[in-house]
Amino acid sequence: MLQRDLEAYIKNAEFSELCGHRIAHWQSLDFQTNPHKETILFIHGFPSAAWDWHYQWQHLAEQYRLVSLDLLGFGLSAKPTNYQYSLLEQANIIELLLRQLGIENYHILAHDYGDSVAQELLSRHNISGQSAKILSLCFLNGGLFASQHRPLLTQKLLKSRIGGLASYFMNKASLSRGFKKIFGAKSQPQDDEIDTLWQLIEYNHGKRVLPNLLSYIDERREQGQRWTSNMLRTSIPLYFINGVQDPISGQHMLDHYIEIIPNPKTTALDVGHYPQLEAPQDVLDLYQAFLNEVIV
Repeated sequence: MLQRDLEAYIKNAEFSELCGHRIAHWQSLDFQTNPHKETILFIHGFPSAAWDWHYQWQHLAEQYRLVSLDLLGFGLSAKPTNYQYSLLEQANIIELLLRQLGIENYHILAHDYGDSVAQELLSRHNISGQSAKILSLCFLNGGLFASQHRPLLTQKLLKSRIGGLASYFMNKASLSRGFKKIFGAKSQPQDDEIDTLWQLIEYNHGKRVLPNLLSYIDERREQGQRWTSNMLRTSIPLYFINGVQDPISGQHMLDHYIEIIPNPKTTALDVGHYPQLEAPQDVLDLYQAFLNEVIV
């Protein structure tokens, strides 16, 4: 299970070889003994880890089977250097994990980078029907539409020719400054949250892979039209919870979503880029209400 305490988070991790990589993942305590419960898959964002979901996990575990993972290059999972990271491979890894765990139907709660992975899973589901059926999909702040994504200067530097140098000089203080810019004015990150996120980034020398991970920005542009087309025609219930103070994917992303998605279900929160950390109870309540609507 996921816990806020980092030592417990590490202790409770399970590891599997998926697509040739050692991937950390977690299940709720009664995952195997209650197969009739609805399953929720959590997909985290950049540059953090499944740890982001610890609050929602704690409460949802009472009613649902839960599973999450640290994506390749993040958290406790493998972080190969000189590697071409891909959102498509991340989707492959998740599909293999679902198959390994025997999951046939599941809901998705995704954030940021995880939104793009979820869009890929949704597109595969719509086109060919994957072995595990998506029952619903809830997005938190993220680059759902590449044209509306506004990366920070730090992200641009990490992605540039000097990305290796920028990542070398990155430290906990610079991470804190960056997160304070993307969190809401009244929902700033706590010191212990920054400490944990920094330790997860540094785990297994993770700073050095950050520039390569940022290839997702280009991949979003390449895959964006396909992803959007599938969102427009899917019959799977979609929901977008958006922290409108987010400079990366806030109000402007929500406005675009409402403009193009048929009968959009959305909620605006007066927070920034990390609603699950900034307004954890609000996200929990809203998501539980959404699940109550879609589960019959």
